Amino acid sequence: MIPFFNLTRQLADIQPLINEAIEKALSTGIYTGAEVVRDFEADFAQFCQSKYAIAVNNGTSALHLALSVLGIGKGDEVIVPANTFISTAWAVSYTGATPIFVDCEADTWEISPTDLQTKITPRTKAVIGVHLYGQVFDYEQVSQICQANQLYLLEDAAQAHGATYEGKKVGSLGDLAAFSFYPTKNLGTYGEGGAITTQNENYFQKIKKLRNLGASEKYFFDEIGFNYRLGAVEAAVLRVKLQFLAQWNQRRQQIAQFYQQNIQNPLVKMQKTNPQATSVYHLFVITTPNRDKFRDFLGQHNIQTALHYPCPCHLQAAYKFLAYRPGDLPNAEYLAAHCVSLPMFAELTNSEVEKIVEVINKFLNF
Repeated sequence: MIPFFNLTRQLADIQPLINEAIEKALSTGIYTGAEVVRDFEADFAQFCQSKYAIAVNNGTSALHLALSVLGIGKGDEVIVPANTFISTAWAVSYTGATPIFVDCEADTWEISPTDLQTKITPRTKAVIGVHLYGQVFDYEQVSQICQANQLYLLEDAAQAHGATYEGKKVGSLGDLAAFSFYPTKNLGTYGEGGAITTQNENYFQKIKKLRNLGASEKYFFDEIGFNYRLGAVEAAVLRVKLQFLAQWNQRRQQIAQFYQQNIQNPLVKMQKTNPQATSVYHLFVITTPNRDKFRDFLGQHNIQTALHYPCPCHLQAAYKFLAYRPGDLPNAEYLAAHCVSLPMFAELTNSEVEKIVEVINKFLNF
């Protein structure tokens, strides 16, 4: 069976380094607020070409803190693409603000600047652009709209560690950026983790306080905060993996290029790439008219696939109160109904990738 994703192959390559890093972290006896967390923050900020990075317990918390530090709250609106993992929208709801969902482009599947422009109201305070599947959204157009309307621009970079736009790394583009280090991410820990990056020192200082229960010093709390700290063991793992991230991303790009050049089946549509951006292909997603039959066909040939994401955010039951209906955001709805994620991880072998392409090219929709 060719797996959709396999972490044990990665671990096999780096296990001695991981074991050493974890043992060192454990030997300190300090597992929260540890030096290794601060070291990882410095490393990750440098990697992202950002002045500051603040490590937190997961990517959802990172989004929540990024919005909180901007003062987003009840009565505000934040524009969010409908085709994203639900955490992007949850973070808005956690602040008491309302997520306003917008459609994606029909070809890149990234946030639509045209639809975004139509959804801005006097209550709009921010836009969250998602670097979906590892590709940067149309930063130039979205940022121009935000500047013209005096809106904050946040990057949801949970899937895009190392991606670039005109040579600049994600995490250095918007007012703030949120990352996830969930195990399956391009940079993932063994457990949960996340980070916020920013060029703004005031945001940096406030987020550090908010993630630590609002404390300026031990047992003295300046404001209501959150227990969103990253643990020492998770940070130790991330420091090791960060050394290999560029290499792993390059391998993902090689696999993606092979898919793009060799999948010739007219029933398969691939994500259009932005010529100004470099994707790191966290996922390689295609659409096909008969998704279930396509997945069954690959499964019969021992190839695993996955779905990202089968229901767009605006049609989730949890947001029924917002009164969106099928047909409101047609591109996102088409993507949700027809998307399939192909195997994508750095340790896929050439022979596995070749077999995947061979099987896809044999698929017929009857």
